[in-house]
Amino acid sequence: MIPAFARTWGISLASFVGGLLTLFVFRRGLPRVGLIVGYLLLLWLLVALLVQVRDTLAASERRTHRLVLGATEYLVQTLYHGVLLFLLPAYWAATTLTSLNVVFLLALVALALLATFDPWYQAVVHPYPWAGYVFFLVSLFGALNLALPLIGLPPVAALGIAAWVAVVALTPAVCRASGWRWSRGLAVTAVAGMLAAAVALGGRVAIPPAPLFLADARLGWNVGTVDSLEPRSPIPAAALLQNGLIAYTAIYAPAGLKQPVDHVWRREGQIINVIRLTPVEGGRREGYRTFSRKLSFPADPTGRWTVDVTTAAGQLIGRMRFRVAP
Repeated sequence: MIPAFARTWGISLASFVGGLLTLFVFRRGLPRVGLIVGYLLLLWLLVALLVQVRDTLAASERRTHRLVLGATEYLVQTLYHGVLLFLLPAYWAATTLTSLNVVFLLALVALALLATFDPWYQAVVHPYPWAGYVFFLVSLFGALNLALPLIGLPPVAALGIAAWVAVVALTPAVCRASGWRWSRGLAVTAVAGMLAAAVALGGRVAIPPAPLFLADARLGWNVGTVDSLEPRSPIPAAALLQNGLIAYTAIYAPAGLKQPVDHVWRREGQIINVIRLTPVEGGRREGYRTFSRKLSFPADPTGRWTVDVTTAAGQLIGRMRFRVAP
């Protein structure tokens, strides 16, 4: 006899271990655009089918109908799990854990865990169809937001397009729930998608700029052979005023993408300088190297400093920290 715990949690634990191996043992790199698009098309078709047949099959007394419904729901859950596993490495690399954009990463992790453990998914999603649509929206938005820059679209444009498409893709569910014709449902979701795009663009600081990420970052004195002169924190104020600092960054971007970036120098959270850098050109595995030089500091520069590496639209790519002592 198989223990009750193994029957309930066995497959889920195996899926969890497999997911960890996929994320941390094997080097995945960025997924292919075609693979993401294929996953999304299959996911959309299955969700659209599930919306149309769920009520009929759930009300049926035939065992075969219920088996078909269960198999379809499990396949949708499996696709959510696969899509989220594709997304997590790229969003992990693009997230600054001390910033607001960590919230989106945590949402992806929470959904991935729910999709991994069957008892949790059945308890949270199956009784509430709207919870499944949350999975659908986040998975579709996150995947498109990652995939579109892989073909050269700027991250800020990918944000708006991904949000609009994710909402419009809910048209079958909206038409089914309201009894509308497809033309009316499509018009409504298109307008709602525009609002969603505006919200995504307005809140872009909370979305990691995947697939961009900071491959390397360091500070150096603005004297001599800077490569061998990396200051240690805390930096003496007198040395800082005398020598100045250079912030070096290497930013990874996919081939074909040309992205303007800024270095934002802050002291105690207040912006001191915003320096526009040469646009990052994608395709280099080690990242596109660039730097900003700061020579002028306040007469009393003591305090906590940060150098934020951002896209021109304000999405945070990475952050350097240092402290200046008297």
